[in-house]
Amino acid sequence: MSMRTVTVALGERSYPVHIGAGLLRDAGARLAPLLAAPRVVIVTNPVVAAHWLVPLRQSLAAAGIDSEAVLIPDGETHKTWATLHDVLTRLLELRAERSTTVVALGGGVVGDIAGFAAAICQRGMPFVQVPTTLLAQVDSSVGGKTGVNHPLGKNMIGAFHQPRAVLIDTACLATLPERELAAGLAEVIKSAAVRDAAFFAWLEANVDRLRAHDAEALTHAIAESCRIKAEIVAADEREGGERALLNFGHTFGHAIEAGLGYGTWLHGEAVAAGMAMAATLSARLGLIGAADAARLSALLRSARLPVDPPPLGADRYLALMSHDKKVLAGAIRFVLLRALGDAFVTADVPMAELRAMLP
Repeated sequence: MSMRTVTVALGERSYPVHIGAGLLRDAGARLAPLLAAPRVVIVTNPVVAAHWLVPLRQSLAAAGIDSEAVLIPDGETHKTWATLHDVLTRLLELRAERSTTVVALGGGVVGDIAGFAAAICQRGMPFVQVPTTLLAQVDSSVGGKTGVNHPLGKNMIGAFHQPRAVLIDTACLATLPERELAAGLAEVIKSAAVRDAAFFAWLEANVDRLRAHDAEALTHAIAESCRIKAEIVAADEREGGERALLNFGHTFGHAIEAGLGYGTWLHGEAVAAGMAMAATLSARLGLIGAADAARLSALLRSARLPVDPPPLGADRYLALMSHDKKVLAGAIRFVLLRALGDAFVTADVPMAELRAMLP
């Protein structure tokens, strides 16, 4: 089994991100040395559990690890305090100890809720990510961000809680609906757009292979995305500066999600339109040429992602963006492009230019 490993370098809290096909079969052996006690509680949802819960539990059992499962409802609309409360209640009912490891098996919603529960239950429990969607594999499973949504903003309530390890089994993508795969490609494209022009060009040449589930192409794209994120997280774990680059497209995207209602658009779809909006704004401000903005939109379209934002109205967009976590001293901060592969954070955006491009 070919595998690639990316390390998130955080001193004593460093951890591996293993990427390869069939890793779920090997999960028990890989996790056993990392566990404080041979017991885990797996948080997942019914859709993922139907495919991957039994193989994971069998692998854990073969390594002498006891496991129990907690199922939560599927979908972004359930990324709430109520679901978090249910997970915490089950952890306590199961008499999970501080040495018990919480394992997130699923997409970004499962990972964020399971990680947040692990961060606050008994003031902190160890945590492992086993992401099963492309979006979670390349983004939310790496970096330690956990949380739930609030009606006034996405991911506004949460904690930084780094996992002990991330196991990415690319075989899990075989059961992923095409819309979900495309949503994950949005975060892959984001990684390249903010940090790596060569990777961006590779994506332009290989997007059809990715959409066709080509195993070699997917492994490369996931590993490169995780490498970029790991480098940025290692330099700025708690988003004091450089890590904000990973929010390219998210200021607009989070506003789209909140404005339409969580779950109407997938997160990756909203981020895709948000990236197109950020590139348009970058071009309006003379930071990049129209050709670069067009290349980004063309790649997003090739990935079957939306580039035209919903017409919420300028006032509604501005109101929603004012609740974004990146707001500083009352000013909305944007991740803009100097070039493809070269992003930066700024609050220096003339309101007239911003209003003029908001639909």
